[in-house]
Amino acid sequence: MKSRLMIPILMILSSLLLSCAREKQPADSLLPDLTILYTNDEHGWMEETSSADGAAKLMGVWTAEEGYLPDDRFLILSGGDNWTGPAISTWFQGASMVEVMNAMHYQAAAIGNHEFDFQVSGLQERIAQANFPYLSANIRYKGTDSIPDFATPYALIGINDIEVGIIGLTTTSTSYSTFPTYVEDYEFIDYATALEEITPRVWDDGAELVLCIAHICYGEMQALAPTAEALGISMVSGGHCNELVAEVYDGSVALIEGGWQMANYAKLDIWFDRKQLLVTALQPATDNNQGGTADSEIADIVTTWAAAAEAALGDVIGYMATEIPRNSPQMYNLVTDSWLYDYPQADIAITNSGGIRQPMAAGDITRGDIVGVLPFDNNILELQLTGQQVIDCLGNFVVAGLTTIDGYYHSDGTPLELDSAYSVLTTDYLYVQDQTLFHVYDPDPFPTGLNYHQPTVDYIRSLNTSTTNPLDNYLDYVPRR
Repeated sequence: MKSRLMIPILMILSSLLLSCAREKQPADSLLPDLTILYTNDEHGWMEETSSADGAAKLMGVWTAEEGYLPDDRFLILSGGDNWTGPAISTWFQGASMVEVMNAMHYQAAAIGNHEFDFQVSGLQERIAQANFPYLSANIRYKGTDSIPDFATPYALIGINDIEVGIIGLTTTSTSYSTFPTYVEDYEFIDYATALEEITPRVWDDGAELVLCIAHICYGEMQALAPTAEALGISMVSGGHCNELVAEVYDGSVALIEGGWQMANYAKLDIWFDRKQLLVTALQPATDNNQGGTADSEIADIVTTWAAAAEAALGDVIGYMATEIPRNSPQMYNLVTDSWLYDYPQADIAITNSGGIRQPMAAGDITRGDIVGVLPFDNNILELQLTGQQVIDCLGNFVVAGLTTIDGYYHSDGTPLELDSAYSVLTTDYLYVQDQTLFHVYDPDPFPTGLNYHQPTVDYIRSLNTSTTNPLDNYLDYVPRR
């Protein structure tokens, strides 16, 4: 066990050894003492798609290309945001994704902002289901130093006769990047402050090597690296911004991040001197999930959940001849126009593009496809706003019933009247955000009772589209912002 006084001495020795390692990298034939296989922002993408080979084939890649064996030198970790995405995961509040991750032998995951999408109670259910801990060292009850019971700050895991301490961090944007009322009792403190508090406890608890898995972006990883180096932490991983990162800061802290949707992964090989308890070399990399042979156990789990999703959401509601890209005018217009279709007494609809999560593939359209496009438990509210207040609330949101090209005009070409009152639809998610003015201008909105994905289902179904009359014929491709 290390004392806190030993950490500076160990860091000096580690710096010297790592300096030597930079001059002479380990030979390819010399196996590392520890290999980390890392994903983040999986978002429930367990199935094979046109852009990613899915969970079963990722396991195949790890087995064939990385030499993965259970109970060997491998540590499989996640940077969080495991489950909100396609219907196969979202509809079951992440239970399917956690079962897949259990079968893939994940050993720890950071708590990401979207782990709260089904409220803290939903997170607690997934934690109880998981065979691995969900970690976060920077969540506190608001106004206190108390860590909530669902947030385990760190874990100790023995791998290849090395006692590895793993600390988790959650993005400080969680207070507004999940549904704000779900986390209103918590605050997400500064990453460096959390590490400075928790890391000495990890060393004192018997860790021989300390790593940090964090749901943070690359810039935040870079900013945190000096603190990690000072505390003897050998890796800071990332998430949230869906980047590919593989580099070493100052020869002593590896920074890794593995993209998203299980389309890629990051890897970190670590050489460790067990006698001196020091890292001697770090070698990070990223790779693609392509060409693997599907692991049969994981493939069977995915197939079972796909059948459950099909049974619940597989009814065909329309047909699409060509894919609708996620961030396209036709996607934005389809979603917001459908709100006015289902709620015609409203004049304007406003939502955020971030709530639209994936493209819509060509072919038959099912209810499950729309749940995947609009996966959150957001509901539509009706507000009464003046024209000027509408302009004040627009931000960079997407709209229906309005265009802001060369002025502010309704869809029929008439100008928006600044002093007139309008019925405006938005989501309860946007309404409660501190950064928006919706709640300031209308403190008593009317709940429509509509989940934000339901109008899109209803609208597409109403068109009776088919191979000879595809949805393409009804889309508006003209930008409104």
